Amino acid sequence: MAGRIQTMILTPRPTQTPSFRHRLNFPEIRTTAYSTRSVLFNRSRSISCPLRIRANQRPDQIDDNGSGGAKTLGKSLLNFAENNFLPLALIGGVVSGLANPTLGCLADKYYLSKFSTFTIFIISGLTLRNGEIGDAIEAWPVGVLGICSILLFTPFLSKIILQIQLQPQEFVTGLAIFCCMPTTLSSGVALTQLAGGNSALALAMTVVSNLLGILIVPFSISRFIAAGIGVSVPTKELFRILVITLLIPLILGKVFRESFKGLPDYVDQNRKLFSKMNAIFLSLAPFIQVSRSRSMLLMVKPPVFLVAVGMGVLLHLILLSFNVLAIQGFSTVCGTNQLASAKKKNATAYVLVASQKTLPVMVAVVEQLGGAFGASGLLVLPCVAAHLNQIIMDSFLVNFWLRKDLASESAKVA
Repeated sequence: MAGRIQTMILTPRPTQTPSFRHRLNFPEIRTTAYSTRSVLFNRSRSISCPLRIRANQRPDQIDDNGSGGAKTLGKSLLNFAENNFLPLALIGGVVSGLANPTLGCLADKYYLSKFSTFTIFIISGLTLRNGEIGDAIEAWPVGVLGICSILLFTPFLSKIILQIQLQPQEFVTGLAIFCCMPTTLSSGVALTQLAGGNSALALAMTVVSNLLGILIVPFSISRFIAAGIGVSVPTKELFRILVITLLIPLILGKVFRESFKGLPDYVDQNRKLFSKMNAIFLSLAPFIQVSRSRSMLLMVKPPVFLVAVGMGVLLHLILLSFNVLAIQGFSTVCGTNQLASAKKKNATAYVLVASQKTLPVMVAVVEQLGGAFGASGLLVLPCVAAHLNQIIMDSFLVNFWLRKDLASESAKVA
């Protein structure tokens, strides 16, 4: 009896290895602590091929993984559009003007370009802080240098441009007249705000150079281009336009900012939104200009027009290089006690504003010349391209500066 009991204890209970088909028909296994222990216990009692058990997958997991890549791509595209909003808006304006000039001509008929300029300077007044006005007054030497560069130094380039032989010759003459113009009415200020520069200094240089330009531009054209031939420039009309489109909206925006409680805080907290609004209104200018000039643009031989466009690009690169060297030399010779950040903001405003030339004033001047230098449309056409080129090039330059600053700040934090 004892031997039989011992035999029963020592003899293990025979187990049957489950068939392959049986293993495949296991009931649904859930990934819980209890099921895990149960599986390990069963595997210890049976001798069989190892069975890998994976966590349950939802039926839509594969679809989620597929859509995750699309979401990542969409997020990357949105980030790219946000980081390059201004150049994309300007390029979109040019493409829209070429594709459908009817809307651009309709916008020009109802003075939408003047409305956009008016709105840009209202936004500039809304975002203008009192401290920035003090910074502009403190940076008056840089402002004087900028005005001299815009109205006195850069017009000398017109003598060099006139040495170029190109048919039609109006392309060359138009770019020479373009060199004698003051700075842009809105894009220089808008780009300075986007770049984080001294926007008040940019506003001061824009307003003063355009007002003084009413008096200086006729003499510059007579001296450098007309070679002593009398040129009639609508001084009173230009002065009235500048006051209406620059000074009045700027003052109105500043008055609104100071009159309504809570408005300054709201504007300061949403400066990116107002910068994008400025970019949208700024893109209306190339949209309208390209729409107006599309028919004439199609009449010009492409190689000739490309040469004129290349001349405009080269002109702007020369202006940028000249002003970068000028502000560096000025900072070295006339060292100030300003902080490095203040110097950088002033330099940003100077380079952007002093390197641009305005198109509306040039068009107004050409319309009053009465064909003295050739067909008005051919005189203006290369300047339209030069005006667009300078804005697009400077917008990419601003994006480069912003990314460089962001990288340097990230390196400091790290």
